[in-house]
Amino acid sequence: MAQPPVNAEEDAEFKAFTAMPESEIEKRISAGEDFLKKYPEGRYRPIVYSALAFAYLQAGKADKAFEIGDKEVALHPDDVQILALLSQAIPRALNAKTPEPDNQLTKAEGYAKRAIELTPTMAKPEGLADQNFIAAKNSALSMAHSGLGVVYFRRGKFKEAIPELELSLKMDPYPTPDPVNLYLLGVSDQKAAHYDDAVIAFSKCAAINNATQAACKSGAEEAKKQGATQLSSPK
Repeated sequence: MAQPPVNAEEDAEFKAFTAMPESEIEKRISAGEDFLKKYPEGRYRPIVYSALAFAYLQAGKADKAFEIGDKEVALHPDDVQILALLSQAIPRALNAKTPEPDNQLTKAEGYAKRAIELTPTMAKPEGLADQNFIAAKNSALSMAHSGLGVVYFRRGKFKEAIPELELSLKMDPYPTPDPVNLYLLGVSDQKAAHYDDAVIAFSKCAAINNATQAACKSGAEEAKKQGATQLSSPK
């Protein structure tokens, strides 16, 4: 697919948008919405759509994130960034009030597999630094593998979830691993009777200040006890 022509003004506004701290959520939402209105078919549209959907999730507006995400997928079904983000966000947001949860998991699984298939074929936009492009690709793969792992976890397929969550953590370009992935990996290893691996995942999660920290600490202790009294299953 041909890239839109280089636009110096768009480049400058994109750099300003990406330079905004993620903590300034409302500012990022406003700036992202303005950018997409101004450059609806711009070079950086997929990245901005993904960042905007992520900002909505940070703001606790999951419905808004899924609405804008599904809209982008309908318009541009090969948008790797948004496919990956939705594949991870949809199964994580699942709760007792979610309508048609099985359909939501199936949709997330499809998005994840599509993102994993397409990411290696992504073309680097002109003006985007190599290291930023590599980080964007790794971030997309990390989210997609996480999404697939969470789908399998939600379906009780713990052995299938383990390699996907491991790949997600391996591909994650950020220095601090995602504690949710670590927690789910710990639970999956525990359910699969991989007690030593569960202790490692839970311990890494417990070392990070996050909402699952207490659960990870207790999970590590429980997995240690299980490993001492029960047989572990081979990987």
